[in-house]
Amino acid sequence: MTLSEKSAYLRGLMEGLKIDTDKDEGKLLSAIVDMLEDVSYAISDIEADAQAVSDELDQIEEELDAIEEYLDGDEDEDDGCCCDDDEDEDDEDVDFDYDDDVLYEVKCPVCNEIITIDEDTIAQGSVSCPKCNETLEFEVDEEESEDSCC
Repeated sequence: MTLSEKSAYLRGLMEGLKIDTDKDEGKLLSAIVDMLEDVSYAISDIEADAQAVSDELDQIEEELDAIEEYLDGDEDEDDGCCCDDDEDEDDEDVDFDYDDDVLYEVKCPVCNEIITIDEDTIAQGSVSCPKCNETLEFEVDEEESEDSCC
């Protein structure tokens, strides 16, 4: 028996017993039955909302699974290299901005200051820390940086 059925049963019992709702005891019982009916309707609404949320979450989970499967499928198709010359048809519509400089964060070993530098600064071989003036030197292997994949 559901809560609304139980509250309706109590209402029927009260009416079947012909409780006088003009007396104090009758007023109290009638108010209790009314409140129980209201509570049962509220709980019924909450259960319906919870079911709707659950259904929506199931749908979102299915869509996320499909997205994950799609993304995992793309990884399986290539050999793991991000710089293949073969372009996918999907990539033709994507406009990448390759003019942005690559920036690196370097931590000064003396004062622990984080310094952001670009590739040109690294190519110069050294930079001074703006906080403590410590000279930070860089060693770049040109052959490795040009030939490396990924």
